[in-house]
Amino acid sequence: MQDRRPPTGESLLFLTDDQLLQGIELMFFAYRGFTSDPDKILQNYTYGRAHHRAIHFVHRQPGTTVNNLLDILGVTKQSLNRVLRQLVNDGLIESRVGERDRRERHLYLTPEGVALESKLSETQRKRMRAAYKAAGPDAVQGFRQVMEHIMDPAMRRHVNTVKRD
Repeated sequence: MQDRRPPTGESLLFLTDDQLLQGIELMFFAYRGFTSDPDKILQNYTYGRAHHRAIHFVHRQPGTTVNNLLDILGVTKQSLNRVLRQLVNDGLIESRVGERDRRERHLYLTPEGVALESKLSETQRKRMRAAYKAAGPDAVQGFRQVMEHIMDPAMRRHVNTVKRD
């Protein structure tokens, strides 16, 4: 029988392939849990996770440009335009022409968009708050470090530039 306990101390520096695969599975199942509550809310709309991500990042960076959102989300322009068109038409996002560069479109949540974002993120904040509380401050800091090292380095600048609550 394999030891399924998490490794500690120095053994963390020399993880086996099986331990790494367990970490990968943890990421998959954690993501599934993390997205399940917002997915239930989104079922009441004609929206999916792409809509949720767009709403999230427009909320976190009011006035962000379409190009910046493309960079953050890593989707095609056509895919993002479809999502944004629907959110604008449904009155959740407002697109404003740039003051310095009229070719730019700056995105803002409308009051209805803020309300939906709040409903979606509250479920995730509740889940994160409980997990952080159960794990403790050292684990929370370690989790952040691991996540930052998993993400592509170019994305770290987006994490560090969003507003802190």
